[in-house]
Amino acid sequence: MLTPSLDVLPFFAVFAPAMTAPSFQHLLVLFCGAVLAPGARMVTTALRALGRHSGNFSQYHSFFNRARWSPMLLSRLLLGLLVQTFLASDAPLIVLVDEHLERRRARRIPYRGVYRDPTRSSAGRLVFAWGIRWLVFALLVPVPWSRRGWALPFMVIPLLNEKLCQRLRRRHHTVTEVTGLCIGHLRRWQPQRPLVLVGDGTFAAVSLSNRCRKLRPAVQFVSRLRWDAVLHAFPEPRPAGKRGRTPTKGGRLPKLCEVMADPKTPWRRATLRWYGGQSKSVELATGECLWYRGGQEPTPIRWVIIRSPEGDLHPVEPTACFSTDREAAPEQIVAWFVLRWNIEVTFAEVRAHLGFETQRHWSSLATNRVTPCLFGAFSLVVVLARRWHPERLPIQQSGWYHKEEATFADALAAVRRHLWQALTPKLVPTPWWNFVTSAAPEDVCIIPARLWRQVQEVACYAP
Repeated sequence: MLTPSLDVLPFFAVFAPAMTAPSFQHLLVLFCGAVLAPGARMVTTALRALGRHSGNFSQYHSFFNRARWSPMLLSRLLLGLLVQTFLASDAPLIVLVDEHLERRRARRIPYRGVYRDPTRSSAGRLVFAWGIRWLVFALLVPVPWSRRGWALPFMVIPLLNEKLCQRLRRRHHTVTEVTGLCIGHLRRWQPQRPLVLVGDGTFAAVSLSNRCRKLRPAVQFVSRLRWDAVLHAFPEPRPAGKRGRTPTKGGRLPKLCEVMADPKTPWRRATLRWYGGQSKSVELATGECLWYRGGQEPTPIRWVIIRSPEGDLHPVEPTACFSTDREAAPEQIVAWFVLRWNIEVTFAEVRAHLGFETQRHWSSLATNRVTPCLFGAFSLVVVLARRWHPERLPIQQSGWYHKEEATFADALAAVRRHLWQALTPKLVPTPWWNFVTSAAPEDVCIIPARLWRQVQEVACYAP
């Protein structure tokens, strides 16, 4: 039976104040088991990966469905750990937010509902599926093994529809309302750093923009903007002595679709870092205005329209985005908006390498905890890989394909390899041991070093 050693403890010491000592020990065991286990990520598979085939397993199940600890507090501690590990003291926080669907059909799951499946839907075809909808916040950080930034999740919250809230007798909150509440928590957790929130068109709302603008310090919000958004000019100064209410907005401005079709619209060409890390030549048009929606306070924004120049062999679809910071340069706004793509990569990696949607819990408390812990394990794996390989990460190469940058599969394999080294102290000598094993003679088996390294490599890259 394998036991986590003191080598892993310093990385998890930040979470110790959030729970009791027994729960903290269970957290170490479950994390190491979830990292080493291939396939489904269940409590039993995590324990089986550590050789725990007998004993009281209910105490590990109780960590999710009974133990007293707060996922929100762990989110705050994880965010602090990510900031300390990857960012400089004066670097801004770029937070990516998006929805993600966990497909689950069991009737006993309390948060189950019917939602649009973003991974299976397209522009001309909508696919709906049973599952749990999650709101994911991820911090974009630079890693030394990749040219693009990695989106590391630190806070995951379930989103409930109106019918589900009525059945559970809860007050319904929209996606933008929940996002506004969470961004308030982020502002209190990191009050000194500049904060940039980037989301897709789902989060493009006047209410959320006003919420970000009124926080102190203000949060810069970047998102997609509808082509038919209601835009107004800024109000003119009120004449002295004129009675009545002070106007909050000026005259109505043309829609963005009309601005794009207008031949008099000024365009300027810029070369930006586009999706996939490639450079792209585009044309930009920008302006400042008030974004208005009935019954809400108008919010000042800077809008940017993106289109491909004439004759481009690979044209991009025209897109409009905005920022609540009117002083930001249009190129910077587009660069921030393009960074949102990195959270989609994180979703694909979690699904492919951490067994997302293979959980088998159904109680309300466990449902609210297991999936956020799985996303948090993604971030912790990258933290461990960064601490153990600060400059260069070992990359799996092959004769038919040259891999230039490391992926999460390489980071996961590096952490697994570090943990598995305790099983081969004589074949692969190393000064670090993550586990202690029995030294009984019947446990000793002579295996050729080359064969064992190959078996270990296959185990480290198992999905």
